[in-house]
Amino acid sequence: MKNTIVSVGSKFPEFKKISVVSLEKGNEFYDITSEDHINAEKWMVMFWWPKDFTFVCPTEIAEFNKKTSDFADRDAILIGASTDSENVHLAWRKNHDDLRDLQFPMLADTSKSLAEELGILEANEKIAYRATYIVDPQGIIRWVCINDLSVGRNVDEVLRVLDALQTDELCPCNWVKGEATLA
Repeated sequence: MKNTIVSVGSKFPEFKKISVVSLEKGNEFYDITSEDHINAEKWMVMFWWPKDFTFVCPTEIAEFNKKTSDFADRDAILIGASTDSENVHLAWRKNHDDLRDLQFPMLADTSKSLAEELGILEANEKIAYRATYIVDPQGIIRWVCINDLSVGRNVDEVLRVLDALQTDELCPCNWVKGEATLA
């Protein structure tokens, strides 16, 4: 039986997962919960990739990292996630030049329970699709984008959609921050 993708208008599932955030010895891991962004009254952008130590994934992760301050400026908590373990995440960060100085956590969904609950677990390999969720400060999913395993996403588009959602107004096709919204 195939899972249904949790989509716009739904409450983001509750979770508590370990993540990797720092390369400081002894301070690499901490828990992230679904309540963290709600308690902070911030938006959450969670993006998933299929596997660590692959080719397309680090290009996306590095690009999200370059834009970390853009997400912070928009009161959004940025979280990267895959079904790999926290130890695999840590090893990848230590061994990949573009990932050493990440400014956001890498969530480890080792049990695959969150990916499965979101409906983004690929059936054959049991890895997550390239899914991106924008969740509002109340925990409601406001945008979902899912790419095939082989296609990287556009981080600027994620920011554009976040900007549009935060206006709470009608935004036309190709709207960008600073342009007029529809009356």
